[in-house]
Amino acid sequence: MSAMKEFTKGLWKENPVLVLLLGMCPTLGVTSSATNGLGMGVATLFVLIGSNVVVSLLRKIVPKKIRIPVYIVVIATFVTIIDLMMQAYAPASLYNALGLFIPLIVVNCVVLGRAEAFASKNSVGKSVFDALGMGLGFTLALVTLGGTREFLAGGSLFEVKLIPGWSTDFMLVTSAPGAFIILGLFLAGMNAMNMRKARIKGEAYKAPANLDCRHCNICDMGE
Repeated sequence: MSAMKEFTKGLWKENPVLVLLLGMCPTLGVTSSATNGLGMGVATLFVLIGSNVVVSLLRKIVPKKIRIPVYIVVIATFVTIIDLMMQAYAPASLYNALGLFIPLIVVNCVVLGRAEAFASKNSVGKSVFDALGMGLGFTLALVTLGGTREFLAGGSLFEVKLIPGWSTDFMLVTSAPGAFIILGLFLAGMNAMNMRKARIKGEAYKAPANLDCRHCNICDMGE
């Protein structure tokens, strides 16, 4: 697969949130606003790129039996770096809003999954493009979900009031059930588009074969 395909697959075809349904904890927990979604996405992107590069460099050195502890140490190192950087330079309101979700990037399935499923088997160059695509896809999904929830809650986007007359917030969309509902609508929309494309081609829509459980080895990482 070319470098461009490695990059673009994470934006849509294999989007971590909207297709693979990974990283649901931060996706639903911090996306009460577009700003929070962007902050979490950028932090995860940084960790993804750094961990993919290091895991790819170590892929021929690390014994198979201890690869998962090694990956976690690598990921935790980059999470510590981004946590300290955000604590020092990010707005206090953003850092406090993300809270515990920044340290939890260590066990984010997006990051650990890409380290095991891709970086440990491919070159540094391909691993960087994979991390960029998956990280940007994750960020776009979080910003879109957060922006939608923020706008529906109070008529604002990136904390800018777009509808000045909107004085009473719609609290449902700022809560966890609201996040589930809106994410479900996003997933339904994606499935509808995929089925429409299949109908135009005169075919029945089927999920990509490489995305089902038979082709996934994330559950076997501890072996």
